[in-house]
Amino acid sequence: MSRCLVPSRALPKSVLSPKKPLNAVTPLWASRSQSQTRHSSHSPLGNPPSAQRKKVTINTLRALHQKDEPITMITAHDFPSAHVADHAGMDMILVGDSLAMVALGMQDTSEVVLEEMILHCRSVSRATSTAFTIGDLPMGSYEIAPEQALESAIRVVKEGRVQGVKLEGGVEFAPTIEKIVRAGIPVLGHVGLTPQRQHSIGGFRVQGKTTTGALKVLEDALAVQAAGCFAVVLEAVPAEVAALVTKKLKIPTIGIGAGNGCSGQVLVQVDMSGNFPPGRFLPKFVKQYGNVWAESMKAIEAYKSEVKTRQYPAPAHTYPMPSEELTEFEKMVEARQV
Repeated sequence: MSRCLVPSRALPKSVLSPKKPLNAVTPLWASRSQSQTRHSSHSPLGNPPSAQRKKVTINTLRALHQKDEPITMITAHDFPSAHVADHAGMDMILVGDSLAMVALGMQDTSEVVLEEMILHCRSVSRATSTAFTIGDLPMGSYEIAPEQALESAIRVVKEGRVQGVKLEGGVEFAPTIEKIVRAGIPVLGHVGLTPQRQHSIGGFRVQGKTTTGALKVLEDALAVQAAGCFAVVLEAVPAEVAALVTKKLKIPTIGIGAGNGCSGQVLVQVDMSGNFPPGRFLPKFVKQYGNVWAESMKAIEAYKSEVKTRQYPAPAHTYPMPSEELTEFEKMVEARQV
């Protein structure tokens, strides 16, 4: 195949400059920060955080654990929710299967499939520059065999562009976790209340309230640690039990409804930010830190009102045309026959 040669004088100086290789890739945030005039809503969401920080890695999380500094984690399901979480300085961002309900309107997490999780992981990863991102393995993507789980985990990391995966289960899934970890993929465990198995445990019930139940939580946590998990989520477990389990483990525990004795905490962003209509049920462990729904409703209602009364768009929101051009256009319109 012949190649078209372009004279060097036709090339911009930026291409000819020896300071930057021809194959150099401009960082995503750098390209977004370049000043430009746009006349469309299809524009990037903004510049990187003003206070830049280093990328959070497995070693970062281990260092936080060693210093006994709580690890912060929050869920995100798309670019905007991940964008704000990363700007807020979250250590970890989880693309949780809770997006089945909060983003896709499903009844529970058992409905979401692997392809949907990968799509949301990709969206989140595009917005996340520093937080350590984790993608949930949905029900049906890892239970059949360790080989199936590894294949799913590879897809979530390779196609979803996250740094690790999370899966639910304890002792019975230790071989599965080992298989994924041996392939070089970080795994976040999840024991206690495992929502994907709600039907087999009698619904969304607190786990570990009895001595037998508490021992089961401990055994599961120890098993996933031995299998290679870098951390484990403890969900809906009495605070005292979670604190004792945390002390017995060498890896961090991330609590959700498990008290403040854990190594860190995670909440569903939609829940804690109040991005839902009044009257929606919230679990006891959720603290609502904002009211995104009310603010969004207020803004949208104001927009509706101003459109109906023709207050919007105002002259400040329109593009001007030179008066002589407008005069000429008016004459042409008047002269045109319908």
